[in-house]
Parts: sequence; C-alpha cells; structure tokens
Amino acid sequence: MPGALKNAIDTVWLSYGFRNKPVAAVGYSSGIGGGIRAIEHLAQMFVEAEAVPLRNTVVLPFVHKAFDASGEPTDPMAGVSLQILLEDLTWWSTALSKARAGGELQPGRLRARAAAAAAQG
Repeated sequence: MPGALKNAIDTVWLSYGFRNKPVAAVGYSSGIGGGIRAIEHLAQMFVEAEAVPLRNTVVLPFVHKAFDASGEPTDPMAGVSLQILLEDLTWWSTALSKARAGGELQPGRLRARAAAAAAQG
C-alpha cells in the first residue's frame, strides 16, 4: 500500500472517522493480479478501523487494456462488477446510516479500557 494512503487512513483512524462506515475498493494493475492483494490488505486495515469493508470489489487486471478510447470497460464483467459494488455501497450506506442514527456503541478499544479500569478498582 502506498505510504500516502496509509498515512491518510491512519489520520482519519485516530478520530474514529471510519467507524461503522462502508468501504468499497477498486484495484488495478498492469499485470494479472488486478490489485487483489492490495484490496485484501486494505480490508484488514479497515476492519481494524471498525469500518465495514464490502465483500464485492472491482478488480482490473491489465489496466492499460481495460478501457477503450471512449473510457468504457473493454471487459463487460468490469461494468457488472462496478454496478454490483455501487449497489452494495448504496445499500450498506443507507443501512449503516440508519443504524448510526439509532445510537452507536463507543469504540471497542475504549470499552475495553473502561472494563480494565473498573476491574482494577
């Protein structure tokens, strides 16, 4: 993961700004992998930030051939994957927004500290 992206995530993480928010990922590469390992790494980081990484992603291998001259995907499945990802993101955004409006738990780390302090007397 690029250092600038990690720094940006860490900066927001400190404020718990990702808590209970959906996270969608699009990966691309010049080779066959399409950035799938970077997406997996990102998902782990967002779980730690108490975000909700979505299961469906968009993976674009051989990105230099992924779009035609007008910017449209050359592989029809790329468009399908993007549509699914956007539908999921819309659904999760709505669901989590309603859940947050009903009240949120404190971050797990803060609840654990409070429990440890209470146990010590």
